[in-house]
Amino acid sequence: MSPRDTRLVRVLGSGAAPTSGSRPLAETLAFAWRAVLKIRHTPEQAIDVVVTPVMFTVMFTYLFGGALAGSTDAYLQFLLPGILVQTVMFTSIYTGFTLNQDIRRGVFDRFRALPIWRPAPIAGAILGDVLRYTASAVLVFAVGFALGFRADGGVGALLVALVLLNVFALGMGWIFTAVALMVRTTGTVMTLSWLVLMPVTFGSNIYVAPQTMPGWLQTFVALNPVSHITTALRGVLGGNPAFAATGLALVTPLAVTAIFAPLSMWLYGRERG
Repeated sequence: MSPRDTRLVRVLGSGAAPTSGSRPLAETLAFAWRAVLKIRHTPEQAIDVVVTPVMFTVMFTYLFGGALAGSTDAYLQFLLPGILVQTVMFTSIYTGFTLNQDIRRGVFDRFRALPIWRPAPIAGAILGDVLRYTASAVLVFAVGFALGFRADGGVGALLVALVLLNVFALGMGWIFTAVALMVRTTGTVMTLSWLVLMPVTFGSNIYVAPQTMPGWLQTFVALNPVSHITTALRGVLGGNPAFAATGLALVTPLAVTAIFAPLSMWLYGRERG
């Protein structure tokens, strides 16, 4: 046996074989890092994270600011918290999109053979999306400040807003994870995800005050969780946090997680079986 082979045997035989799921946190973080690396190697996702927030912030501010609020500055103060919510909601689609890609390419079949904690691939993918949400939100803040937005709540309010956005997006991301595990193609994931996102995003208080809407639409907006998180962010960033609104904004992502996380794990187990 050559010296090289001897060293290889020594390394491979230096310890006991790992047991399945013996390091759930480390394994989840490893898959989270994998999700981060996939962003770097998938330019179209990076473009969506960078271009879309800038486009919506600038376009809506200057197209509708004068008509809806009398000035672009006044409208930007109203609009930017909603654009933050819209941005992370749109970005959360990629949770299901990339998961479906992995399944259809057979990557998860490879994970099946590894002695890892069973939920680690999905939990890690969702955790890795925190960077995507945070990057999108920071970019919106940067564009907003460049256009004249001011957060009266100070730096602390910005950090609280980022936490609220990430909690909300992580919770809603479980919906798209379940969708990705139920359908066969990434195109179907995108189509179904947009069918969910479009009404809840545009049928909210992101762009205009609900008082200007028909009565039946006001009811939908009042019940819409996107409206709740937008209202909470406006209070936090404006220096007048409403604890009732913030609590209401957190109810939906927690409820969605409680329902769709176990469903996703069940669907994943069926997929693996």
